Amino acid sequence: MSRAVVLDAGPLGLATNPRRSAASMACARWLQSLANAGTRIILPEIADYEVRRELLRAKKTRGIRQLDALAMLVEYLPISTVAMRKAAEFWAQARQTGQPTAADRAIDGDMILAAQAATCGASNVIIATTNVSHLSRFVAAELWQNIATS
Repeated sequence: MSRAVVLDAGPLGLATNPRRSAASMACARWLQSLANAGTRIILPEIADYEVRRELLRAKKTRGIRQLDALAMLVEYLPISTVAMRKAAEFWAQARQTGQPTAADRAIDGDMILAAQAATCGASNVIIATTNVSHLSRFVAAELWQNIATS
């Protein structure tokens, strides 16, 4: 069974950052090792949106080019009606259990991300993130550094 790794905005921003810090280089190497191992790498539209909006606000054109380049190399997952309906279920479930992940009036990107992962069609899917607690209640999630390449 092949594994799918869904990128959250944290590791996505690191991996596409043109400023080559130790953390961004480590994340880019990790992503390349996943690709080399044949892992299905998924870039969900909600994560692209979260990273892209900040790059646009800050007028960071090199970062936008890096993000666009990565989107061409991995599987891009558009937001679907199925995912948005699942996100609404997750949002309601979080509030019914008294564990909301964002303010009630917020659109709650974490729920959209979790829903995109849950509905992507992969049987073995994990979200690579920097914020495990909000996501792991709905789908498998782990700090990107802890996701092995094999």
